[in-house]
Amino acid sequence: MVNGMEKIKPEDGHDKSTESEPAVPRVASYVMIYLAYGFGAISLIFFMIFLYKGSLNFVSLNLSHTAALGLNLCLSLAFFIQHSIMVRRSIRRWLSKHIDTNLHGALYTIASGVFLLFVVVFWQESDYLLASPQGIIRWFLRFIFLLSFVGFYWGVKALGNFDGFGIRPIKRQLRGQKPQKAMPFVIRGPYRWMRHPLYFFCLLLIWSCPDLTVDRLLFNILWTAWILVGAIFEERDLVTDFGDAYRSYQRGVPMIIPWRINPPTDYS
Repeated sequence: MVNGMEKIKPEDGHDKSTESEPAVPRVASYVMIYLAYGFGAISLIFFMIFLYKGSLNFVSLNLSHTAALGLNLCLSLAFFIQHSIMVRRSIRRWLSKHIDTNLHGALYTIASGVFLLFVVVFWQESDYLLASPQGIIRWFLRFIFLLSFVGFYWGVKALGNFDGFGIRPIKRQLRGQKPQKAMPFVIRGPYRWMRHPLYFFCLLLIWSCPDLTVDRLLFNILWTAWILVGAIFEERDLVTDFGDAYRSYQRGVPMIIPWRINPPTDYS
């Protein structure tokens, strides 16, 4: 989800050293870094608030109930399409003909941040409340949200060299460093119990909001389906990247739900 939501595959980046890079590209590189930081961080902060609280009611368009749900559907689909298209390797190859490959990650972050902000800002709240548990159940759901946030951070840390905003290739280029080598296939942290822990914790974050309105139910269903479909497509890329080692990992570790207590540890 993410801005990557989850990557344990090799990073792209095949550009040469930039010691003799002209001044304008350097300025553009710094602009891309700051834009990626800005849109990436701001969109994630507001999205986390959205997940915790529900619709933030930034913009009320006074639509009918059906039209409001239709707009929410379109906002979600727009984000899904943008996010899914830009991670496809065929699209990256096409972009490489027009844009420096070192900028791809930052460009993806900026675009994803913009589309995610559109979701948060223009999301229309429904007046129909389906459930709103109180007391211990409400506190339990809030605890699950907090625990999931910590778990998500654990999953990111376990990736080690995770570049959440896609700016590391730009920094290496500006420093005149060679492109980073491919990441090895290493299993750490929550990846020992599930192949996509970031997706698992995202699902918990999505469903742990205690106030379930009709628009929130729509959001939960749409984004859950997108995460599951995205995980299936990502599995294909990971098999391509890591071959038999990842196939062995697939056989021994669940994809999203950590139902095995003692999974195997050798995937060679």
